[in-house]
Amino acid sequence: MRVIAILAAAFVGMTAAGPIAYGVCQAGCSAVVMACYTAGGATWGATAGATAPATIIGCNSAFGTCQAACAVAFLLPTL
Repeated sequence: MRVIAILAAAFVGMTAAGPIAYGVCQAGCSAVVMACYTAGGATWGATAGATAPATIIGCNSAFGTCQAACAVAFLLPTL
């Protein structure tokens, strides 16, 4: 029984969050960008293009940064 406990303890540090945590992180990014869009008076999915206000461009930039951080934090360790 003691050998099993030692082996289990040895592998505890080798776990990774993986795709489920990545999905949760992405959902968090989406919730934050929705709040950002709402505060900026925009609608998710509306295409303003080059005429978008600076606040919405900031929301888009933050959303991209958040998505990239999720990928680095939760997908790269699983590869």
